[in-house]
Formats: sequence, C-alpha cells, structure tokens
Amino acid sequence: MRCVSSLVLFILVVSGADAQNKPTADSMSPKIATESGKQTYMHYCASCHGVNAMGEGPATAVLRVRPPDLTTLAKRHSGQFPHDYISRVLLFGTRIMSHGSSEMPIWGPIFASMDNCDEVAVRKRMKDLSDYLMSLQQKDS
Repeated sequence: MRCVSSLVLFILVVSGADAQNKPTADSMSPKIATESGKQTYMHYCASCHGVNAMGEGPATAVLRVRPPDLTTLAKRHSGQFPHDYISRVLLFGTRIMSHGSSEMPIWGPIFASMDNCDEVAVRKRMKDLSDYLMSLQQKDS
C-alpha cells in the first residue's frame, strides 16, 4: 500500500511540475543521461517503436494501431520537444487515438515497481528516456 501511495503522490508531483521534467544545468552529464535513456528505450520501447524510433518495431505486426514515429515529436508539438507530454504518456498512458494506441503500456507504475517506488529514480529514468528521444528528433530541412 505504501508503494501505491508513493506512486500516486509521485504522479501528482510529476504531472504538475513543469520545470522538473526539463533538463537543468545541475543534472548529470547529457552524454551519460542519453546513454541511460537509450538503454531504457531499447529495453522497453524499441520492440514497438523500432530501433530507429520511427514506429517500425518487430511487435507492430500484432498491434491494431501502428506506434507513432517518435523522431517527429518536436515537429508535432510546434517545434518544441514535449518533455511534459512524454512524462504524462509514460505515467498515464494514451487514451486519444491521435496520441497513439491505448495498447501502449503505462510505464510509470512499471518503472516505480522496478525502482522500488523510489520517485527520484523513476523521475530520472523518465527524464533520461525523454532526453534520449529529444536527441533523435528530425532536423528541419
């Protein structure tokens, strides 16, 4: 029960804390964070979104809706990378078809369970993943 209470509190804090999801000057080295985010992505996201994050993973054959191209997140959000949106999707999943299929797992509780309900560890895991996705964004040509 303590883990569930901590997770609910964490969700409320993350969903309402805009600045906490954005990179800060005192955060760890961007290269280390990106590598950590890449590992998380490859382990949990690549099977659906593909190694290149373009929505062409091996699991797409069994999905009703193709996963979105994650390399166009900034383009689809007025040119700004949507750190807050990524956090909300990881924590709450997707329920609107234009934002992806509801088949996508809600990773926040899964990460919380893996990290023993350590909200700092979960927030770091999600931020590193978000930073990695930001590094994959298509450049305007």
